Amino acid sequence: MAMHWTLGGDATDPHRLAAFWSAALAYVPEPGYEDPDGASIVDPEGRGPVIGWLRVPEGKSAKNRLHIDIRVAGEGPWDMAERERLIRSKVPELVAIGATLVREEHYGDALGHIVMLDPEGNEFCVA
Repeated sequence: MAMHWTLGGDATDPHRLAAFWSAALAYVPEPGYEDPDGASIVDPEGRGPVIGWLRVPEGKSAKNRLHIDIRVAGEGPWDMAERERLIRSKVPELVAIGATLVREEHYGDALGHIVMLDPEGNEFCVA
């Protein structure tokens, strides 16, 4: 049986990141978790992992070694044109809530994923 797990991260403003990622992933604040120096979000359907952030004094200083990928296209096999449409339609939504577009990555002639930054500069991909 798989274990339940939580993805934890550091943040300058954990509540800002929780608000961003809640909107990006359709998550909600974790009920009963109230901490001025921490924030936690959950999948309202109980399928995905809990994601939490704790306030730390230092800012981000290097590329993340672990990041979240938003898989709007789901699992393959894919209709590549539809996959690209889904990826491109998600990017403006994420920019509107505070993300920054970095670059596109292609797999041959097809769009593979789009690299973005969350409001604190953490890299993530939309695939």
